[in-house]
Amino acid sequence: MAEDNTYESMLCVKPEVHVYRIPPRSSNRGYRAADWKLDEPAWSGRLKITAKGKKAFIKLEDRNTGELYAQAPVEQYPGIAVEAVTDSSRYFVIRIEDGTGRHAFIGLGFADRGDSFDFNVALQDHFKWVKQEGDLAKLEASQSSAPKLDLSFKEGQTIKISIGVSRRKRKRSGRRQAAASGWRSAPSPSRRKSRTADAPSCSAQHRYPPSPLLDLGSPVAAAQPGSDMWGDFTSAGSNSNQDAAKSGWVQFS
Repeated sequence: MAEDNTYESMLCVKPEVHVYRIPPRSSNRGYRAADWKLDEPAWSGRLKITAKGKKAFIKLEDRNTGELYAQAPVEQYPGIAVEAVTDSSRYFVIRIEDGTGRHAFIGLGFADRGDSFDFNVALQDHFKWVKQEGDLAKLEASQSSAPKLDLSFKEGQTIKISIGVSRRKRKRSGRRQAAASGWRSAPSPSRRKSRTADAPSCSAQHRYPPSPLLDLGSPVAAAQPGSDMWGDFTSAGSNSNQDAAKSGWVQFS
């Protein structure tokens, strides 16, 4: 009853088809259109393929009045309801029913190969959709039957979230801000120490050259080249020795 209330959609319409009486099947090799009287069709009219739910219907109607001549319900394709012949792509054998349980097999032919192609594709697309719907329903059923993961908080359970900025990111941000403002921070103690060790001292840079004579508190003229700077000590007299002894100096001999 629910299926009768389902919306009926139109899949294909062909304005000209022919129906043939076919002899009983003599073997399992399939039907052959050459065994039919193709020049004497039993009926000619219009073909419609409709769908109601998962089932398709092949309807043969009068092209002028629309009166139904025969109907073939199709529950799967390919299947027993529609079978292609072995010697042509324009002819098929369909299983028609009268609604009281009786059925019969008749030959169906198209004048154009394009019409037979459209007939075939319309049935294939419908049952491909039926298969996809069935797979989707199975997937939903399996997901609904599977136990659901409980992600709710239990009583007394807490969660800790850290929204701080790491020290490394803070340093990088401070350096970027300092570079943008033109301000440079003072070097660290370790960098100052290394710079001090590498740079020469001020006293070493401004050191005067040593005097050739001992600095005794009075200015002494620089020795001329080639002169003996110890000559004054060797030629000094006794007075010089006494004065030197009084002053704490010892004579060199």
